[in-house]
Amino acid sequence: MAADAENLWDDHADAFDDAADHGLRDPVVREAWQSLLTPLLPEPPARVCDVGCGTGSLSVLVAAAGLAVTGLDISTRMLGIAREKARAAGVGVAFVHGDAADPPFPAGTFDAVLSRHVLWSFADRDAVLARWVALLRPGGRLILVEGSWSTGAGLTADECRDAVLRRRREAEVRSLSADDRLWGGPVDDERYLIVSRR
Repeated sequence: MAADAENLWDDHADAFDDAADHGLRDPVVREAWQSLLTPLLPEPPARVCDVGCGTGSLSVLVAAAGLAVTGLDISTRMLGIAREKARAAGVGVAFVHGDAADPPFPAGTFDAVLSRHVLWSFADRDAVLARWVALLRPGGRLILVEGSWSTGAGLTADECRDAVLRRRREAEVRSLSADDRLWGGPVDDERYLIVSRR
């Protein structure tokens, strides 16, 4: 199953950054993500795990803010692009090949776990969330960006919030659908962020 997932995302690697919110090539889009995420992250030099980091755009963005970032992804091709991106930006990110459903890190390793558009893809979301939460140090933050897309795929904000609350005491939901800057233009589906500090 992991090999199938790796092949799937390897096949998407070359075109993945063509989406404005994936590549963050547009300075307006990049600044929108920076403005969204920076206030939610712990102070440097906290350790952050970008789970399912893809081509590393958010990993590089967070590392540029002075945090110690580990990016995890199952796609070797995407990780290759991510490493080039970090080198070009002059930031250090530890990119690790592995399955986001079962991250290969000890419990209590990170001050924050960040994930964008990854949780929805797993059948057993509760088990995956339990593993992500276990990676957090006491007082660590869980930051999820998810959506319920017009294609029918995804995870509604209510579903995601309920899943987080089965593992954490807090799940603050913020709608992102109306902020065109994040997506490079208007969107007609549900996109949101959940942050859990406790």
